[in-house]
Amino acid sequence: MTNWIVILGIAKTHLVTKMKSTITASLGVTFGIGAYITLVSFMTGLNKMLDDLIVNQTPHIHLYNEIAPSEKQPVALYADFKDAFNIVHSIKPKHSQKKIHNALPILNHLKRNPEVRGATPQVRAQVFYLSGSIELGGNLIGVDIMEENRLSNIQDYIFEGSPQALQNSDNGILLGAGLAKKMSLSVGDRLQVSTVKGTVFPLKIVGFYQSGIADIDDTQSYVNLKTVQNILGEAANYITDINIKLHQLKNAPLMAQKLSRQFNIKAIDINEANAQFETGTTIRNLITYAVSITLLIVAGFGIYNILNMLIYEKMNDIAILKATGFSGIDVQLIFMSQAIIIGFVGGILGLLIGYSLSVMIDNVAFETEALPTITTYPVNFNPWFYVIGITFALLSTFIAGYLPSNKAKRIDPVRIIRGS
Repeated sequence: MTNWIVILGIAKTHLVTKMKSTITASLGVTFGIGAYITLVSFMTGLNKMLDDLIVNQTPHIHLYNEIAPSEKQPVALYADFKDAFNIVHSIKPKHSQKKIHNALPILNHLKRNPEVRGATPQVRAQVFYLSGSIELGGNLIGVDIMEENRLSNIQDYIFEGSPQALQNSDNGILLGAGLAKKMSLSVGDRLQVSTVKGTVFPLKIVGFYQSGIADIDDTQSYVNLKTVQNILGEAANYITDINIKLHQLKNAPLMAQKLSRQFNIKAIDINEANAQFETGTTIRNLITYAVSITLLIVAGFGIYNILNMLIYEKMNDIAILKATGFSGIDVQLIFMSQAIIIGFVGGILGLLIGYSLSVMIDNVAFETEALPTITTYPVNFNPWFYVIGITFALLSTFIAGYLPSNKAKRIDPVRIIRGS
């Protein structure tokens, strides 16, 4: 029966008497795990921030009426040309309404769907922003601002004002940062918008938002749904777009096809709208985890080399232990215990160092005009990173300790004593 008290006592003695080697091995684990935690926390936090810029501002499914040529041209309806091959030049798009037919019943149907986290109506209008002698073209989007905030976190992009301020104002507008800068406007100022039909409507600025995408910030603004309907002179059921957020992003392509067939409407899923999104995310994550795993493997080789040298230096001690009655298994357990102790201590210190560096990075100022609401570098404090870190520390030291200890287990004490 194995006497663990004696085995652990001998392991402790070996570690203490060779303190330099012990510290070196522990530091190999410490810095390997610390570097892994710091790198993976920072890189995944940065990736999440970049992904959120796309995911938050892009609906999982976008429903709208597409302007496109008719699939059946009038010549195809003429009986004499039924079996002929008809070629029609300069096909013009058919005249169709931007309004979604039966938009309110469609919204009610979507909200009852268990796969749908939320569906929000929008009215998009092309307008001119008028302030003094300045006239800029752009888009005005009517939204249910509180529902948009719940589903798309629009609050994160509002650096002055609030969603509540827009909700409480019948003629309020959340102006894009690029527009505000070009027109030298502040919160509380008034500007006018003119539709393509020439209708002019006064609005009061209740806040500014900045998405981080210059093309959007230079042209786009938000108002209440009812406000833009009044500007266009349309009824309360006039809706041009429906944005859908799902519980599971992966279901978007299939559901988009289903909704398109069901309601005879154009449905674009997020993967189709942002083809480069998934590719960029996959590549960044692949690089992050490849570098992180490399750091852990390098640390494991360092531990193996140090333990191998430690066993080589302890040949005489191994011979004495075997000569006094310790079995090969006992000797192996002694050196395995040393490896696990080094892995545990080094791993815990590595987690502490990794966490400390992550906290330091999380508090470093990060200022950019493109993202005014982000004030520090993004860091992801996912507990699983720490679980993976300590697990790999113990696993790598176990493997690194097993190979040399298995060699020590087979040492013949007589040959070593004779050689000495």
